[in-house]
Amino acid sequence: MTVGEPRPLHPFLLGGGRLGELIAAFDWSGTALGPIASWPPHVTATTALMLRSVVPMVTLWGEPGVMIYNDAYSAFAGARHPRLLGSNVREGWEEVAAFNDNVMRVGLAGGTLSYRDQELTLYRNGRGEQVWMNLDYSPLLDGAGVPAGVMAVVVETTAKVLAERRLIDERERLAQLFEQAPSFMAMLTGPEHRYELVNPGYLRLIGQRELVGRTVAEVLPEAEAQGYVALLDEVYASGKAYSARGARLDMQATPDRPAAQRHVDFVFQPIRDAAGRVSGVFVEGVDVTARVAADARRDALVRLTDAWRGLDDPDEVALAAARLLGEALAVSRVGYGTIDHDAETLHVSSDWNAPGVESLAGVLRLRDYGSFIEGLKGNEFTVIADVRDDPRTAAAAPALEARSARSFVNVPVVEQGRLVAVLYVNHAQTRAWSAEELAFVSEVADRTRTAVERARGALALRESETRLREANESLEAKVQARTRELLEVEAKFRQAQKMEAIGQLTGGIAHDFNNLLGTISTSLQVLQKRLQGGLADNAERYIGMAQQSVRRAASLTQRLLAFSRQQTLDPKATDVNRLIGGFEEMIRRTVGPSVVVEVVGAGGLWPVRVDASQLENALLNLCINGRDAMAPAGGRLTIETANKWLDEDAAAERDLAPGQYISICVTDTGTGMTEEVISRAFDPFFTTKPVGAGTGLGLSMVYGFVRQSGGQVRVYSELGVGTTMCLYLPHHVGEAEPEPAPREVRPAGRSEGECVLLVEDEETIRFLVAEELEALGYHVTAVGDGPAALRVLESAARIDLLLTDVGLPGGLNGRQIADAGRARRPDLRVLFVTGYAQNAAVGNGLLGHGMEVVTKPFDVVALARRVRAMLER
Repeated sequence: MTVGEPRPLHPFLLGGGRLGELIAAFDWSGTALGPIASWPPHVTATTALMLRSVVPMVTLWGEPGVMIYNDAYSAFAGARHPRLLGSNVREGWEEVAAFNDNVMRVGLAGGTLSYRDQELTLYRNGRGEQVWMNLDYSPLLDGAGVPAGVMAVVVETTAKVLAERRLIDERERLAQLFEQAPSFMAMLTGPEHRYELVNPGYLRLIGQRELVGRTVAEVLPEAEAQGYVALLDEVYASGKAYSARGARLDMQATPDRPAAQRHVDFVFQPIRDAAGRVSGVFVEGVDVTARVAADARRDALVRLTDAWRGLDDPDEVALAAARLLGEALAVSRVGYGTIDHDAETLHVSSDWNAPGVESLAGVLRLRDYGSFIEGLKGNEFTVIADVRDDPRTAAAAPALEARSARSFVNVPVVEQGRLVAVLYVNHAQTRAWSAEELAFVSEVADRTRTAVERARGALALRESETRLREANESLEAKVQARTRELLEVEAKFRQAQKMEAIGQLTGGIAHDFNNLLGTISTSLQVLQKRLQGGLADNAERYIGMAQQSVRRAASLTQRLLAFSRQQTLDPKATDVNRLIGGFEEMIRRTVGPSVVVEVVGAGGLWPVRVDASQLENALLNLCINGRDAMAPAGGRLTIETANKWLDEDAAAERDLAPGQYISICVTDTGTGMTEEVISRAFDPFFTTKPVGAGTGLGLSMVYGFVRQSGGQVRVYSELGVGTTMCLYLPHHVGEAEPEPAPREVRPAGRSEGECVLLVEDEETIRFLVAEELEALGYHVTAVGDGPAALRVLESAARIDLLLTDVGLPGGLNGRQIADAGRARRPDLRVLFVTGYAQNAAVGNGLLGHGMEVVTKPFDVVALARRVRAMLER
């Protein structure tokens, strides 16, 4: 054999796995066994047998206990393998040397040892660990039959032992929970439902009875009579659980007491064995008698209110209460009667009685039935469980029992120190009245007293009304006549105020328009005269005067439209913080140095879709109002923005749809407003400013603009503190449009031969616009109404742009014409001309792509420039 080659295996080591190789390679000459070549047959035969076993095995040879083991044992040895091979057992497992010393002594003496779940502490992996093992030791005999060693079979049971201990602990914990559970529990076995386990809660429910080992039918015949054993049979047979809530269970807890009515929530759960067969039933539940009783009493109070509805006779009210209370408590009699304090008599009109119980209707001398009348006079809630045992009634017990009142409850009604009525509850048997029952009686008594007094008051009122009706008829007629007069005067006054306000408005408008028309007329007359005289100098001056008057008239018209919420808006996605920042300096100049202006812009403010210029006008209006409210001393004006989520309640409060909005609030530290002023703040023509200082249209125009933009305005004010005006505008999903760059004013570009369809009912405007466009090289087809325009659109004529007024004769408006044209020509560009926003459908997001709008009056050159821009876009 050459150096480096593996040592050949001895025949007995063949098939011995990894340990066979290690044994062959080990130098055994230093052990008590000597060189492997000299091992006797009993050693080689035993080793061959051991190596081929899958059970952990080790042989301990000679008095030192030289260790030879198999692969399975090497796994058990852990990190001590392979140095355990060939070692002496006492040194190899030094931590259990004494244990192994006993093993060697017994084994070499020919004895055997067997241990089950033997606990030892071993250092298999460098640290001490508790292990449990099944150990079997037997002697190994040599050829002469003398013990030469010990065979050890080692099976580790640590996992099993720990699992069993956990199981025991779990069982003990479950047993403890079973005992301590507030619910009732029982384990039943077999088809006859024999008790195996019950907890204290179960015994509290059924009473202290001998249960374990006996069947349900034996121990609880009343439960069997109520069908509970039949339910158990069904669960056992079907294997399906059964549960119930508030089930009635009449149970006699002790032999000397009548059966008590209980209510339980419970479940019958089938128990299955290892084979899946039903072997028993687990019973678990909760005594909910108190809950059911409370629910019944609560429902009774609801029914009592319903029963009283429509009753106006005091006796009927009392009888309805007595009937409900008697049925709810299952007593013999309930009634409500009046008391003669001095005569000590009870006067009963009618009462409720259980079947076979006599009514107390009539007059009774209470003193004949005991001394409890004294307690009632002292406003004492009287409760007697047994009239025979109570000193107040013992002497009169026979008389009370003859009246089916072995036990009773009396609730007095005392007014001004005198006993005036009593609600009585009688029962023919003894009864331990519970605190819940007494509270219920007290509640019904209080409600009955109130209802009876209300009925009596209503009855007295009806009688009084009958007596007064005749006397009131003439007075009512006079009052009605006077009221009509006042209403007529008030209506006339309001009409006069309205007409005065309208007169002021129309007078101002007429004055302004007359001035503007005068300026236009005079300028044109002078221009005509000079042109007739051949004088063209200064012509532009007179034309400019006329155009300036036209622009002023257009501005006046826009203010009127804003007031009526009919102005033409040009909504765009707008960054409100940026808008406010852009005209903040204008606000400061407008309100003056006595007012400190503070702007608080919310970070991440959502964009809104509004007409930015109109929003500026609205905010400027609010700032001017705030300034006037703080005059002359001045103060602080705050403009604040915020994002708002309005849920259904918050949105309804603001007359808006739920969703996302931004708020723009303008707050002043002025005089504030009264509730009356707040309620009229947005009324047209209403103003608190001195005569001549305001028209009462400012806030109305703000309100009209915000509402037209899909938002809302709210006022919050406190006298002497100040006012906050908040504008709510809907969140626009999308980015705000960038701030527009200054536009270069350029002359209207010439046409490249495009065709324009012009629709305008005003002949003069139609002629002038067509002339201007044709002068720029456009081919213009001009018509005066909708049907004519529709015929052109339906023809094969080329049309690059539709220029149409919105309000048109002929049954079709401009928008309808545009929609019809788009149906045949999807890419048709449309430019609307309007003075009436409600017809233009502008400002509400209805204009489609390639549609724009201009407002009358317009500059003809600007109109031509807009046409060119749309065609080039």
